[in-house]
Amino acid sequence: MAKYSAMDIARWFIHRNSVDVNNCEDEKMTLLKLLKLLYYAEGCFLALDKGSLFDEKIVAWEHGPVVEEVWRNFDDAFDLKVEDNDMSYSLSKISKEDSALLEDVYSVFGKYSASGLRNKTHSESPWLDATDGGRKFNSEISRDSISRYFKEHYVQN
Repeated sequence: MAKYSAMDIARWFIHRNSVDVNNCEDEKMTLLKLLKLLYYAEGCFLALDKGSLFDEKIVAWEHGPVVEEVWRNFDDAFDLKVEDNDMSYSLSKISKEDSALLEDVYSVFGKYSASGLRNKTHSESPWLDATDGGRKFNSEISRDSISRYFKEHYVQN
């Protein structure tokens, strides 16, 4: 069983991005970028043998990996509003150790634009395998394929 819900992790990324936006260091978080950051966070945690961050499926859509529950949660893909109580609740649940690892993920992958992350996922085997090379969509991306890929390409134990 995972430690958090995908929405908890999504709220962490939204909050973290708002700090940069307020300091004029980054672009505002979009849903496309958020969904890709969730994928990269899950991949890093899996590759470090920390287990899954969240249980929700990661599905291969046309524009890359998607956690459908998070996608459905937002009405406006360019204005990711979160109620203060929901934000506080999610942030309070995430351990300091996990928050530090999420910060590492954000520092590496958060510098990419939404379209940059989209393009990046389209060149990686977990999405390519799940979509049969970009020809079919809506298949689940297996945690095993994500873990293997991230261990080979991103995470050094």
